[in-house]
Amino acid sequence: MGWGRTLLLGDIGNRLDIADTEEDIRALRRRVSAKARTDRAQDERLDALEQENEQLKLYLASLIRLLVSKGNLTRDELAAFVDVIESEEAS
Repeated sequence: MGWGRTLLLGDIGNRLDIADTEEDIRALRRRVSAKARTDRAQDERLDALEQENEQLKLYLASLIRLLVSKGNLTRDELAAFVDVIESEEAS
């Protein structure tokens, strides 16, 4: 590719250079397309995980309220449990 081929082969060299460039462009398009598909798939997975996380938070809050309302869990026990979890997250 380049001036040498053009000088030696003239129009044929030019056409070979153009063909090489076209193939490079096709390869680049394939890589960009593949990356876009990967990014889309990851975005969809993140969205699904975020929705699942929100549902789990709702279920947990509902379960805690139910346990406290039935007297199976006191607010002090819950506070102690939360303190343990938060201290583990800090370390």
